[in-house]
Amino acid sequence: MDIIKHIINDTVQFYKWSLTIADKRVERWPLMDSPLPTLAISSSYLLFLWLGPRFMQGREPLQLRKTLILYNFSMVVLNFFIFKELFLAARAANYSYICQPVDYSDDPNEVRVAAALWWYFISKGVEYLDTVFFILRKKFNQISFLHVYHHCTMFTLWWIGIKWVAGGQSFFGAHMNAAIHVLMYLYYGLAAFGPKIQKYLWWKKYLTIIQMIQFHVTIGHTALSLYSDCPFPKWMHWCLIGYALTFIILFGNFYYQTYRRQPRRETTAKPGKALHNGASNGALSSSNGKTDEKPAASESGRRRRKGRAKRD
Repeated sequence: MDIIKHIINDTVQFYKWSLTIADKRVERWPLMDSPLPTLAISSSYLLFLWLGPRFMQGREPLQLRKTLILYNFSMVVLNFFIFKELFLAARAANYSYICQPVDYSDDPNEVRVAAALWWYFISKGVEYLDTVFFILRKKFNQISFLHVYHHCTMFTLWWIGIKWVAGGQSFFGAHMNAAIHVLMYLYYGLAAFGPKIQKYLWWKKYLTIIQMIQFHVTIGHTALSLYSDCPFPKWMHWCLIGYALTFIILFGNFYYQTYRRQPRRETTAKPGKALHNGASNGALSSSNGKTDEKPAASESGRRRRKGRAKRD
């Protein structure tokens, strides 16, 4: 029991000490005074993840078409704003893309970078609605481990980023990710219009490829910072590399399972089985089902006629 008390006391003391080196510019910004609101939001998200499907059981799925269109295009605007602010503020502050220490001064450009990063953190909280809409629409198959892991960790971990390093090297990954999310939510927004638009959205898999490229670039950029001994917290660098590796593994598995893995095709399939395997292509399945049946019937007819001829 004494050991547990010591661990708790040491943790509290370490947290109090860490606050002395936190970014003073952001301490009065919404959600930044304490980690508790962020942890409460993330905990509520996980709780809804458990209770939501039970609540929707026995209920009709909601369509939410107009809501999804509004939400997705709002996220396009928000992410474009974040990308624009980070890009312009970093350029005005003469940021280096190789090594950029955090400047905790009240320089207008530095505060602008910090504010854009705060909005980026907020956007990760708003993205919890992705999961909420999946549950309300009963699209439970979309809620994978990758989906939950990505949403829950991004919002929670970026609170740490804003609290201690709202600037410097932090801008690189955020402004790259915001640009990708502009494309991603643009795709979702267009897809929400229905089949008339969906048939033109052939570029979905390339979004996954771009995301995987993003994680490789992040690792390369972070490794370069470590190699050049950039004055940025090294423990954050190492944690970021490990974090990006988990996404490469998870997104790589998702890409393989979704786009590369081919189902086994049987050369001599029965008509019924052809219909089942070709369910995603109705016209092809129906055609196969019909053409396989007629030759089989005519063949058996010829055999019966031959048998009668022999008996005669």
